[in-house]
Order: sequence, then C-alpha cells, then structure tokens
Amino acid sequence: MSFKSELKEFLMRGSVVDMAVGIVIGGAFGKIVTSFVNDILMPPIALLFGQGSFADLMVVLEEAVMEAGEVVTPAITWNYGAFIQAVIDFLIIGIAIFMVIKAMNNMKRKKEEAPAPEAAPEPTKEETLLTEIRDLLKKD
Repeated sequence: MSFKSELKEFLMRGSVVDMAVGIVIGGAFGKIVTSFVNDILMPPIALLFGQGSFADLMVVLEEAVMEAGEVVTPAITWNYGAFIQAVIDFLIIGIAIFMVIKAMNNMKRKKEEAPAPEAAPEPTKEETLLTEIRDLLKKD
C-alpha cells in the first residue's frame, strides 16, 4: 500500500474527522470563553481589587533599569492576575464540557432504556386454520 493511499485511509476514518471537527469547535469555544472571562467576568472582579484590568495584577520583583529614557533591563514581574484568569478560563471550559457530556450521556441512557418494539403476537388457532384454508383455495 502506498504512502498516499495509507494517508488517505487514515484521514478519512471517522474518528480522525470527528477529532478534527472537535478541535475546530473547541478552538472557537475557547475564544468565546476567553472573551466571556476577559470582557464580562473579570472587570467586576478587577474593580474589587482597584485595578483597570484583572490580568494586569502583578507583583514587581525587580524594577526595570532605565538609562537615558530607554529600558536597559525590563522589570521582572510575577503576573498572578493572568494566571488566575487562565485558571478561571479552564474551570469554565471544564464545566461547560462536563455539562455537554452529561447531557449526551443522559440522551444515550434514555435511548438504551427505551422499550424494544414487541414482536408480532403468535397467530391464534383460528387464524392458523383460516390461513391454511386460504392457501388450499389458492392452489385450486
């Protein structure tokens, strides 16, 4: 089997296509969550801390070294606001994915619990006798 045909077979398997769709949708969902956290959730929290932006919260470990108005050595900072914001992003995405999977499992469980269609009941003795008579009349 050639490399090209193996590659085509691999890429066209359902799991690879499903994974690609999941990655694209996940990337878009990640942008939505990041926007929600940055633009909706964090401003009120930053207001509590008295900062303009929560992501700007930091501790300066070493000040920048300036000479003649130019930065010689940049400041060394501990950016805990950005870290907390990333953790909140992760938690929101985790909760959303949990809810989606839980809903899918509930639908799957309901589908499995649905009663199977009952088989047709056995014909009565009268129906069997009438069927035999009908078949005999058809022969003649």
